[in-house]
Amino acid sequence: MTSLSATIQDVFNEPGCGKNANKSAAERKKGCTKQLQPGGAAGGCAFDGAKIALQPLTDVAHLVHGPIACEGNSWDNRGAKSSGSSIWRTGFTTDINETDVVFGGEKRLYKAIREIIEKYDPPAVFVYQTCVPAMTGDDINAVCKAAAAKFGKPVIPVNSPGFVGPKNLGNKLAGEALLEHVIGTEEPDYTTPYDINIIGEYNLSGELWQVKPLLDELGIRILSCISGDGKYREVASSHRARAAMMVCSRAMINVARKMEERYGIPFFEGSFYGIQDTSDSLREIARMLVERGAPDELLARTEAVIAREEAKAWAGIAPFKPRFKGKKVLLITGGVKSWSVVAALQEAGLELVGTSVKKSTREDKERIKELMGQDAHMIDDMTPREMYKMLKDARADIMLSGGRSQFIALKAAMPWLDINQERHHAYMGYVGMVELVRQIDKALHNPMWEQVRQPAPWDDPARTWQARAIAEMEAEAAALAADPVRAEEVRRAAKVCQCKAVDLGSIEDAIRAHGLTTVEGVREHTNASGGCGACSIRIEDILAAMPPAPAAALPLAAE
Repeated sequence: MTSLSATIQDVFNEPGCGKNANKSAAERKKGCTKQLQPGGAAGGCAFDGAKIALQPLTDVAHLVHGPIACEGNSWDNRGAKSSGSSIWRTGFTTDINETDVVFGGEKRLYKAIREIIEKYDPPAVFVYQTCVPAMTGDDINAVCKAAAAKFGKPVIPVNSPGFVGPKNLGNKLAGEALLEHVIGTEEPDYTTPYDINIIGEYNLSGELWQVKPLLDELGIRILSCISGDGKYREVASSHRARAAMMVCSRAMINVARKMEERYGIPFFEGSFYGIQDTSDSLREIARMLVERGAPDELLARTEAVIAREEAKAWAGIAPFKPRFKGKKVLLITGGVKSWSVVAALQEAGLELVGTSVKKSTREDKERIKELMGQDAHMIDDMTPREMYKMLKDARADIMLSGGRSQFIALKAAMPWLDINQERHHAYMGYVGMVELVRQIDKALHNPMWEQVRQPAPWDDPARTWQARAIAEMEAEAAALAADPVRAEEVRRAAKVCQCKAVDLGSIEDAIRAHGLTTVEGVREHTNASGGCGACSIRIEDILAAMPPAPAAALPLAAE
């Protein structure tokens, strides 16, 4: 059993991670052994990341060891669906108090595990470590081991206290818990040449169920989905799959790579968003299974299903395309959705005016360029005022984003559609593509917008808060255009690393002064990317855009 610090180090050095793909072993070690610093949990902590990654396992009791606020904050915060057990939606917490902080909460944790097993009898209990008991020294590994031996049930420690880093790190620590304590511990009742794992899929709004019927028709069995609508025993026996599909590489690339390394299960990264991506993923699943021993006729059957479903999807989309003519979309999301949803929207005939890449890897950006062209408008970090102005200037007719951005669109009296984890509609697969188009059409053409855009009878259109806000932004833009020196100061003052408050100018100056060529070098001289690390890709772009530093003058040899 490895220590938490060693596990974190191993996760940071993950060779399958997009940030590490082009690094040498020495560079990975240099960049990842630095002590974790304050700010690393901005935007969601490691505990939150671990909980949302594993909670979709539906027959497991998820017990949070910590204050009740930790469980309250993470309970049911993702719209995953279950086809069976509902125990996963029951919030369990030890609710530690001051006495537990002083004297330790291990006895309280043990009693909570016993009570859960006696009352609910789940196949397993997952125990999540949080900040307070981690800092006071509660050994959840020892408690879980003792409880498992006493009660004859798997009790799985998930060591991901919030202070160790951001949500994405928590996703991977959750994967490490599965690799160490769950995967490979049980055997399936039987195996077939058609068994696959789907990794990093959470069955949001029941999306997986829109693809599963196609796989069932082809005879392809999802041996385990990690973790949407997953069952403990399925995950425990997932090491017998023939192939795997990775849906969200940012979340669980370590699981896919280590299962390939340990059990010889090849994997690929794919998407079920959009018609073409769905077809490509089905083809790749079939190809990998045939390579691993499935009959060759699977390929022909897959093509037949694809042809039928594509025809139905295109027919379902066709009535909406004339209504979308000239309509422009602003996409504010990240990660795999920054390119997979782009493809889906283009298939519907919509024009993309920009897509955010704040959480996207370099590979994600390359895919966006393939879809939108080399001049694609990729937004690293757009402020709310900039989003508002883009919508009010009618450079976009609708914004697709997560819930946190919806109020900007509503203030601009523009349609908005939720495509992140809180959404209530499933957009995966061929059926999901048609549903996405239908929801966009409903939002765009809702007659409400014509009404809410009308000024109130008592308002002077030139003196509304909207008009004043736009006037202020236009005045600022005009002043900067007339003053190049000030414009350069504002450009250089733009924050690149929010955690460490490092601006663009400081990074550019350090690159020039020291001839820096790596993110690690920039971190060493400016502390940028020393927090959550989300700005690392932005720093890579800055390095790529900077002209190469002149070679240092060599001393002349004396004659």
